[in-house]
Amino acid sequence: MKSFFLSVFLFAGISVFAQKDIKFNKTTHQFGKIKKGVPATYVFTYTNESAKPVVIEFANAECGCTKPVYNQAPTVKGKSSTIKVTYNAEAVGVFKKRVDLKFAHSNQPYILTIEGEVVETKK
Repeated sequence: MKSFFLSVFLFAGISVFAQKDIKFNKTTHQFGKIKKGVPATYVFTYTNESAKPVVIEFANAECGCTKPVYNQAPTVKGKSSTIKVTYNAEAVGVFKKRVDLKFAHSNQPYILTIEGEVVETKK
């Protein structure tokens, strides 16, 4: 009987920690083929499903070729906001870039990924 209650308690605890209070419509975007020298931008949308307003504390791109832009105003419960990620497309070839997000209220990591292939423009 003790093990039953312990199992239920552990399962409930894990479920609480596994919940994400920020829901992204999608966390990966595939650009496909894009032209060299033409920056490619995608806007990721998220919804605050927590009881408190959320604020993006920081968004770090893994390299200087990728730039995240976001609103620093709080997003209240039930509302949505966006983060725009732009890839500069200066190097020909396949790319996969990531942006790490940290919300001020949470230790939960959020990772956004953009990928595609930069092709030479025909002259």
